[in-house]
Amino acid sequence: MNLELNDRVYLITGGTDGLGLTLAQRLVDEGARVAVCGRDAERLKRAQEQLGTESLCFKADVTNESELDGFIDATFSKFDRLDGAVNNAGRTAGTPVATSDDKQWREDLELKVISALHVSRRVLPALEETSGAIVNVLAIMARTPGANSTPTTASRAAGLALTKAMANEVGPRGVRVNAILIGLIESGQWVRRANDANVTVEEYYDTMAKGSKIPLGRVGRAAEFADLATFLLSPRASYITGVGVSIDGGLSPVI
Repeated sequence: MNLELNDRVYLITGGTDGLGLTLAQRLVDEGARVAVCGRDAERLKRAQEQLGTESLCFKADVTNESELDGFIDATFSKFDRLDGAVNNAGRTAGTPVATSDDKQWREDLELKVISALHVSRRVLPALEETSGAIVNVLAIMARTPGANSTPTTASRAAGLALTKAMANEVGPRGVRVNAILIGLIESGQWVRRANDANVTVEEYYDTMAKGSKIPLGRVGRAAEFADLATFLLSPRASYITGVGVSIDGGLSPVI
């Protein structure tokens, strides 16, 4: 299938590692141009080498409004158009409600909700010109929050509500907004946890899959996430908006 991405431009937060970088590479392979941001200088350097000189790799903390605006401005300056934005920055944070503190919640909401809101507001005028799309990367726990899972599950549920509300608002202007709810998928954070546990990544993934009882029997591949996200960003998904699509190997207990 031709996804019609040649020369289109996409912005990805948290795009210098893991799922974000895999998605950026997939878009480049399809002929698109990409702008990614991240906080770690070494990862930025590796991402630039991998994605090539036509891509923009920008140092920015998405919880810092001026840095985030700098990234968005640099994207517009370099490419002079935008066809899609992916709000991917985030990390897992789970503690009991009774022992959590307000600082943890504020930081999590800033990282996962406020930054996505800020990016979306800034890029909407450009996306109206190109009939573009926004994809919010969330987690299946947004629909099925368990014990000791906040503030992540609360932030992800807010992201799902934001996705639907925005889709209703901007659909009449030709902009689509969807969410991807991931289960256990290969990512940089799991690699780092495997290193901390002094086990191979393969062993870590195998343990995760067995412990979680994933029906397909394995952890998802980053490339599988990238394929889904690329499709939702493309014109071939032109009648899909306001939905949260799970990619979890059947793990979620709800449809």
